[in-house]
Amino acid sequence: MFKRFLKITASLVGLAILGGLAFLWIAPPDLLRVGTNYSAKIVCSNVFLAGRDAEEVLAVDVQAPGHPLLKFVSVSVDNEAQAVEARLFRFFAPATSVHRAGLGCTNSQTGRLSEARLEAPAGPGGGLWPEGNEVSPSQDPEVQAALSDPALLGEGYRAVVAVKGGRIIGETYAEGFSAETPLLGWSMTKTVTAGLIGTLIKSGQMSLQDDLTASFPEWAADERAAITVEDMLAMASGLRWNEGYGSVSDVTRMLYLENDMAGFAASQPAEAAPQEVFTYSSGTSTMLARLWQDVVGDGSLSYPKEALFLPLGMASAVMETDARDTFVGSSYMYATARDWARYGQFLLQGGRWNGEALLPEGFTDWMFEPVPASNGLYAKGHLWLEASGDAPPFEDAVWLSGHDGQSIGIFPSHDLVVVRLGLTPSRLGYSALPLARALIAATAD
Repeated sequence: MFKRFLKITASLVGLAILGGLAFLWIAPPDLLRVGTNYSAKIVCSNVFLAGRDAEEVLAVDVQAPGHPLLKFVSVSVDNEAQAVEARLFRFFAPATSVHRAGLGCTNSQTGRLSEARLEAPAGPGGGLWPEGNEVSPSQDPEVQAALSDPALLGEGYRAVVAVKGGRIIGETYAEGFSAETPLLGWSMTKTVTAGLIGTLIKSGQMSLQDDLTASFPEWAADERAAITVEDMLAMASGLRWNEGYGSVSDVTRMLYLENDMAGFAASQPAEAAPQEVFTYSSGTSTMLARLWQDVVGDGSLSYPKEALFLPLGMASAVMETDARDTFVGSSYMYATARDWARYGQFLLQGGRWNGEALLPEGFTDWMFEPVPASNGLYAKGHLWLEASGDAPPFEDAVWLSGHDGQSIGIFPSHDLVVVRLGLTPSRLGYSALPLARALIAATAD
């Protein structure tokens, strides 16, 4: 009798295990799908945009969040199809990210992407940066000391570029990275989205007081009809949003489980009146990308290149899209550190480049103004007024800031731009402000 009981128990356990495995195969939980979609996307972009080794990216970049499930993700790279597939335990929650020329990598939950492709913009001509790509670094030992101090560069740094008076005075790159390596800016992409909107305001095609009902007609029926472009750029739309990255939140669902990211973000209800509450939201920036693309219409995929990247000489810059070909204006732009520095210098110069105004007069001044609802933390044009970490605000500085330690500090009073890119999770508490202070001191007149 006891042996029979053991056999029955073993059979039931076996059936339960098989049932659980079948469930994981047929309907994997969202958390597992977020993990594999994230892994496929990160590996795809780093392989096909940055030319890095897939296994290194899997071991280093994919593991950065520290979630234990990510240790069990494997990837396979199809160089001919330019695609990466990720699975958990080599079997479950399959996810695929596909590279398209000029548009980077895109995940699709249906397996279908458009045939859109873009030609790469021409690189800068000869001469010193920023017109060309030659650099004449400063010979000042204090500058060199700042750019070789591990404590100032921070754990996991990959590239640092310092610009003074419109010229690169120094740069440094970690092993395996160079001036030619495109690097992900994460939320620094938001400020590029703000710049693209600025170009359309200059051309008269958009206004800060525009609402978003043309792109999201369902908003016309409720309080969301009152939300303006200005409210969205200030991160003060009043829309509900969870920007947490530790599990399945609004931001991770948008980035890794949704084909129509802007549509998902637009489905969130209003919880407050515009300008009443500051809520940092990647969904906000992706909705703004949909808005400006709708304004441009046909040819919107090439607009970033034509409106900003070509004029600024940012030949390496690639903005990536979702499966609906909406730019992920919150999170996904790759560029070399020198090209990120070009964008910082562009903002420092008031939106002018080579004597031409690409943004409206006074627009960057407006971008740099504080958002009242943010208690002095955030500025109106998708910019931060304080560095990451615990550093306090610094004079008239503004910051482009991205996940895992990406930053561009713009210091108008010192005619200085400092780009710092890397893989430095926020739990390490790194701030680029001490590095900037050291460079300010080293270059003081």
